[in-house]
Amino acid sequence: MKFHLLLCLLLALGACGRVANIGQAPALTSPRETEEFMAMTNPPLDLPVVSGRPEAAASLWAGGSSSLISDRRASVRGDILTVVIEIDDRAEISNSSGRSRSASDDVSIPQMIGLPQRLASRLPEGASFDDLVDAGSSSTYKGSGNISRRDKLTLRVAATVIDRLPNGSLHIQGTQEVRVNYELRELTVSGFVRPSDIDRSNEIAYDRIAGARISYGGRGQITDVQQPRYGQQLADILLPY
Repeated sequence: MKFHLLLCLLLALGACGRVANIGQAPALTSPRETEEFMAMTNPPLDLPVVSGRPEAAASLWAGGSSSLISDRRASVRGDILTVVIEIDDRAEISNSSGRSRSASDDVSIPQMIGLPQRLASRLPEGASFDDLVDAGSSSTYKGSGNISRRDKLTLRVAATVIDRLPNGSLHIQGTQEVRVNYELRELTVSGFVRPSDIDRSNEIAYDRIAGARISYGGRGQITDVQQPRYGQQLADILLPY
């Protein structure tokens, strides 16, 4: 009885969040609560060295980030770059196997120093050593399998450098949320890149991100309907068939 009460309580607690969203659009995450915001508001102290002359600060050849000749590619914590995601993967696997085997055995003892003849009178009616054993067997097996899969995704998302590793690699992370009616689509990307892989337009392809973690999903009314109920998920785990 206690187990059933506990189970009902857990199901009720899990449903509270769903009930609270009835008639409400999914809430967007505040940009100020992300690691990207923390990286941009707490950058390392890296101020350009400017001489004491007033005209030096207005020079077009200054070494700061506002200079016309400066490198605009992301390089330090808080910088922003664009991640280009163009995934078009296809995999096809096909295999088949077959096995066939047959065997037969036929044993008879018509002559054996006269013993079959002497023992024939003691055998039951219809039994004879002329057809002592006659057995046969056969088995056949065939199996085949086919897997066909294709993933295609084309997206662009802005990511922020949240850390610079001791070897010079950049740890980047980017998030994007788009809400249409009552459905929220979320895109997240993170990983490690080399500054030299970032092109002149401050963009990097997804296949140059080490340890890439790309997620494209969502939440809302449509996603909620597509998910099986808690009871069905529990039954799928517990039932052996």
